Amino acid sequence: MAESPAGRRRVAVVAAVLQRSDGRFLLAQRPPGKAYAGYWEFPGGKVEDGESPLDALSRELHEELGIDVRTAYPWIIREFDYPHAAVRLHFFRVRTWHGELHGREGQAFAWQRLGAIDVAPLLPANGPILKALALPEIYGITGFSEAGRVRAMEAVSGALQRGLRLLQVRGKDWQPAAFRRFAGDIVELGHASRARVLINADTLLARAVGADGVHLTAQQLQETTTRPDFALVGASCHNAAEIAKAEQLGVDFAVLGPVLPTPTHPGAALLGWEGFRRLAMNRGIPLFALGGLQPADHDRALACGAHGLAMIRGAWPPSGISE
Repeated sequence: MAESPAGRRRVAVVAAVLQRSDGRFLLAQRPPGKAYAGYWEFPGGKVEDGESPLDALSRELHEELGIDVRTAYPWIIREFDYPHAAVRLHFFRVRTWHGELHGREGQAFAWQRLGAIDVAPLLPANGPILKALALPEIYGITGFSEAGRVRAMEAVSGALQRGLRLLQVRGKDWQPAAFRRFAGDIVELGHASRARVLINADTLLARAVGADGVHLTAQQLQETTTRPDFALVGASCHNAAEIAKAEQLGVDFAVLGPVLPTPTHPGAALLGWEGFRRLAMNRGIPLFALGGLQPADHDRALACGAHGLAMIRGAWPPSGISE
């Protein structure tokens, strides 16, 4: 186990983001006698010697809340230094379980909704987790040709009506003036549905059209030394070094791929699901799987450590799209 900057051995801890189908998640209050008693956190506990994080998660949730985990997806890892301990937190998203929740240690717990959390105080380490949890699990990327503009607007509108809430405006071979108008229209359309919209590569355009953020290309990521000043910043990654740079820069998420073959890049080096899993595990930022994916790949992506799916063809009907 790596040491903290202060030279303390990091303690491996698991934390469960239990999520109901209505989007609510569980927070538990630390009981009296423990450090930070009275603070609210995602339930979990220490990993014992010889125990895997998933086994520790199952044991802790049974001991603390009386439930048996059925479906748990590895998510992100965060390191945090408290006055009493340096911890390495393994977060899992728990989607299904068996049993009725009850606090076996006498602790209180409460179902919460993002943007309307009504318990306090929260443990300091949970701030970045709540921000990551607010990211939708589908990231739509426009890949329409300029000639397909009308079809593009129809496709984006339909996806927003079906619930898409995170998208990137990207256009190859567009004339600058036409792409600027297109980007502005997509931002307006997205915001009307309370979706967040990023612009690919162009920070000036992102500001000009009122986008929520920018998505950095892999080359831009390597050349950037300071996080762009936007509420939301994404990045494209293809290997471990690029993921590490994205973490260092402090972006909110990254896309990682290509995972599977895409029609327009038949010779591209593919990660495959196992390659994606190896790169995605033990990362401190959410990673979207990208490359030849369809909505049916969602659960497999989560099982491999992805936050969700980033899709070009899979996010829209295929007509007029070029990857």
